[in-house]
Amino acid sequence: MKRNYLETSQWILLAGALLMAVLVGMALPVVAGLLGDSYARMAALPVLFILGALFIFNRRMLLLMIFLFRASGDIVLESTRVGSGGAVSLGLGAAINALIILIAFLFVVEKPKLLPRKLVTPWLILLAVAVAGILITPDRSAAIKIVLSLCSYFAVFVCAFYVVRTPEDFRSMIRLMIASSIVPAMYAVVSVALNAKGGLANFRLQSTFGHPNIFAFYLTLIISLGLYVLKSPNFKLTQFRRFVLVGYLLGLFGLLLTQTRSAWIACFMLFLLYGVMFERRYLIYLAILPMLALLVPSVQERVLQLDSGNTVQTYAKLNSFAWRVYLWESGLKWMSVSHYLTGYGVESFPYYSQVFFPLAGKTKWGAHSVFVQWFFDTGLIGTIAYLAIFFQVLRTQIKLYALDRLGAVILICTLVEYLVVSASDNLLAYLAFNWYFWLLLGMGCSVYLNSEAYQLETQKKKAQRMHKAGMPGLSRA
Repeated sequence: MKRNYLETSQWILLAGALLMAVLVGMALPVVAGLLGDSYARMAALPVLFILGALFIFNRRMLLLMIFLFRASGDIVLESTRVGSGGAVSLGLGAAINALIILIAFLFVVEKPKLLPRKLVTPWLILLAVAVAGILITPDRSAAIKIVLSLCSYFAVFVCAFYVVRTPEDFRSMIRLMIASSIVPAMYAVVSVALNAKGGLANFRLQSTFGHPNIFAFYLTLIISLGLYVLKSPNFKLTQFRRFVLVGYLLGLFGLLLTQTRSAWIACFMLFLLYGVMFERRYLIYLAILPMLALLVPSVQERVLQLDSGNTVQTYAKLNSFAWRVYLWESGLKWMSVSHYLTGYGVESFPYYSQVFFPLAGKTKWGAHSVFVQWFFDTGLIGTIAYLAIFFQVLRTQIKLYALDRLGAVILICTLVEYLVVSASDNLLAYLAFNWYFWLLLGMGCSVYLNSEAYQLETQKKKAQRMHKAGMPGLSRA
């Protein structure tokens, strides 16, 4: 009986492979026509076949490979895109996003009990609000693109609960995330060397990422993880490895060259909190390092820019922060009270910015603030749903503190930094960074929810509910 079952399975697999071969053969001429003369697009075709094979035979390995190399991929993935760049554009990046969502879906279908409802429910509410926002938005193509990105963030968060079950899994994934920064770091060194001859005054380092801000926030995250590896007793580093890691982390402070001030502040907050809670000597370093950083001409210029251009006048040039404040005030004053609850639809802020923002010109400006744009787009309902996700994650991370003090502090600090930076930047649009961010938070939640402490807490609550329901005998059991 077992032999017959195996033979049947083999025939089904063979038939499926033949069917796939026929479909691929029929599709190749069409795909070749779309790809044109681009070598990057042509190279994407065999990569897609490899990804498809890994998806069939080893989804976990595929997931780990994506997390390992995604930080290196923005430039390459952008070159494989076919289409106008809107929601309908295709490419290797879109295929990887779809794979992540599909893998998360299959994980949930196979083992739905591994996914905690309290952490998932706010995500589902947010996605429901976002989908409803597509129906009323004046720019449906841009809205679909953002909602698909949100779905991929949720998928990465979900995947964390299936790839990280134990503290050992958590530490392995931390190492993998740090390893993902090696290629971007090497590429950054090459970028700096190529631009050094012309001077670095107006140079903004972006490495393999699509924008300097994304690279800056990613580096802040990696520096946080590196600090955790260095200081956590759970990582037993040899003296040589410790020396190498310290040197590598010092090199990552090249984030100064991204000229992203919010990332500088986030990094400063991390070491300030660590110094206050664990090692006071780091407070001395924090007093010295900003003065050394100001010796870098580009950093000095970036800081001094905040001291000018703070008032709106005819022909006056605003600094970036004053420009943002003027943009927010213009948008919020233009909003009708009737739209405070539901907003104008996802991605409606850029669409209407040409109407309410005097400095818009012909550009559709994003809000440069997640909170302002999300309130404008989805109203109070969407904003509360968005913040509810962070509230539930934060509650879990606080409980993790009893098991891993340093790990919990790093995670909580990362979450707070994200919210602080969200006040003045379009973080929701930074896909690669968001993947690593939500992966990390999901990993932290999963470690606690699979710990003995959580099991004891759950049993205690169950006993209390039984006792209140009038079943003392069962509660004692």
